[in-house]
Amino acid sequence: RLQNKNSMHVSILLAIELIWNLCEVLFIDAAPAGSLLLHLLDWVRLHKSDVDARAREVLQSESPAQHQSYWDVVRRTLILQGRMDEARQVLSKQASLRAESSSVFKRMDVLLQTMPIFNPTGTQTLTEFDVKWRHWHEECDRCLQDNTFASNRHLETIVKILVGDEDTILEQKELLSTWYHFLVTRLLFTHPTIKPPDLHYYAQSSMNMFLGPRAPPEPLDIILLSAFEFDLHQVIKDCSIALNNWWFVAHLTDLLDHCKLLQSHNLHFGSNLREFLVLEYASGLFTHHSLWQLAVDYFDHCPEFGRVYLELQIERIPLDTERKAIKVLRICEDRQMSEQVRSICKIMAKRALRNNRLGSALSWSIRAKDAAFATLISERFLQDYCNKGSFTDLDLLDNLGPAMLLSDRLTFLGKYREFHRLYGENRFSEAAKLLLSLMTAKIAPRGLWMTLLTDALPLLEQKEVKTRTTHALHSHFTEEDIESTKTELLRLALARNLAMAIVKEGTIET
Repeated sequence: RLQNKNSMHVSILLAIELIWNLCEVLFIDAAPAGSLLLHLLDWVRLHKSDVDARAREVLQSESPAQHQSYWDVVRRTLILQGRMDEARQVLSKQASLRAESSSVFKRMDVLLQTMPIFNPTGTQTLTEFDVKWRHWHEECDRCLQDNTFASNRHLETIVKILVGDEDTILEQKELLSTWYHFLVTRLLFTHPTIKPPDLHYYAQSSMNMFLGPRAPPEPLDIILLSAFEFDLHQVIKDCSIALNNWWFVAHLTDLLDHCKLLQSHNLHFGSNLREFLVLEYASGLFTHHSLWQLAVDYFDHCPEFGRVYLELQIERIPLDTERKAIKVLRICEDRQMSEQVRSICKIMAKRALRNNRLGSALSWSIRAKDAAFATLISERFLQDYCNKGSFTDLDLLDNLGPAMLLSDRLTFLGKYREFHRLYGENRFSEAAKLLLSLMTAKIAPRGLWMTLLTDALPLLEQKEVKTRTTHALHSHFTEEDIESTKTELLRLALARNLAMAIVKEGTIET
């Protein structure tokens, strides 16, 4: 089953390559008469590579001239593809075995050697080439009429091919295998100076002759025929239907658009054909679990609707993991998609909060610049501190920097953590100043005032704590209504330290 699936994919890729290369020949290279046939010959040779393997098999055998596929190789690989020098080389194997008929083989060798091939870079004009080719063609026909090769049926078949006898060429159907190979061989021996506008007539008649009345054309045949008719939009339309994949039509259309071949075709809803197909392909990529990131580049290259499509697709991406969320976030940040950035950060912050991952939740809310949510998470941090007596996620809290200014509660959280750090480093004077500023700035939650005053008690015992700190704490505290037991303890401590401060002041004045 897997083998059948892989085989189908290979067939599709080969068809895609065949169409792509033909479009390059006809639309992009836009080869004129003379050169056109040379390009079509290269196209056929490229897609009939199996014949080279057969030729090697025959030539590498012990007796090539006796090999059962010898004459098939001469006709199929070489004559039908216009590879005359190689045909002469292979025929020489047979000539060396048949001394009695060497003159016949020499005559065939001259015909093959003298067959004119147009040289686009040479000085010969197309008219001069045509005259020369007609002389050669007449010579081939003369040999046929004189029965020069009647003694050898294989050579007689070859000369019939050289004069362009269509019935004889059609007899090689199995060797040609496709109608478009038949078309190119037919042109090689009947009309080598074919002009692009005339190509569609020969293509249609060749397909009809090769397939016959009973065999309907396959989708690939219809696509190739549309190409030979130089109907670009029909090629794209037929490919969209037959291939069931936007990859090929999107890239082919993009290439043709860059070559200025599609500018006249705009769609009714405002976009051009190239952008429409690229958008469709990119939208399909976005549904893939691992290829969705590639779609972003495609949207970036759609100037009209690319950003709108990207914004819509971003909202549909399931943020399964934090790693994926960060990837999506970078994409949005790089493109200044501020609304999507806030949305992603809020989603991740809420998810982290539900899982009680306060550090992650705070980090996401800061990234979203969501003051209200940052306030909520800061309060959770402070509640946890009151319950446990210590802070979590110290790396985050110690490195908030300017981000702590997002909300008053976050500012308090950052500064309160800084107070604890200073205290832990025995920097009591700085810790006391910071604690005092937190209380006098009125950004401390009312529920934490008792905790702050309790934190102040050890500082009051330190000699380096200045007198005004004690005065300020005492006056601030007396305004509050705090539960009686803790109040009495604080009152005693404050009274004692206030008395010591007064004595100290008096001593200094004296």
